[in-house]
Amino acid sequence: MIEALIRERRSIRSFEERPVDHALLLELLELATQAPSASNKQPWRFFVVERGPRLERMRQAVAEARAALLQRIPESSREAVEAYGTYFTRFAEAPMVLAPICRPLQILSQLDPSGSPEIARMEDTSATIGTALVLQNLQLLAHARGLGTSLMTGPLLAEPALKEILEVPRGWNLVALVPIGYPREVPPPTGRKAVDHVVRFLP
Repeated sequence: MIEALIRERRSIRSFEERPVDHALLLELLELATQAPSASNKQPWRFFVVERGPRLERMRQAVAEARAALLQRIPESSREAVEAYGTYFTRFAEAPMVLAPICRPLQILSQLDPSGSPEIARMEDTSATIGTALVLQNLQLLAHARGLGTSLMTGPLLAEPALKEILEVPRGWNLVALVPIGYPREVPPPTGRKAVDHVVRFLP
């Protein structure tokens, strides 16, 4: 069952208009948050934004950040970057968007008076990885229940503005945006690199 879900899941970017039931989303998140996390800190929280003024403000913030980026890109590369950047606002087409946030663990950093950047980086990465495990679970569970999702990091181009719009508490990081809904269409499978191309056994 899990193998089939992994192989069949697709990133969905086109959604039907029908809403996602709140009880269903909570059920999926309760299961998804069974994911492991460093020291079982469970450093994640989730904002849910449905279609409306706040979601439109988020879309506009990302569009403005994308436009500002294009002005900094050499003209010879601008067309390619603009085409790629059109994906960044696709989240606003979903009936519901999940905004996962996480807080760095602050376990060793509280005990180390030196303020080691290596410890800070490790604890920040640990929180992000733990939250990513929840999101992988969520995507597979959503697919099993007939929903489509897509994990989007492109919108983080506008992270400061998005955090303000979402009212993210100080000290927390925005991990991604995850549009959720019933798929209007399912894209075909994409190729994957052969496993022997990405794995190296070391003596």
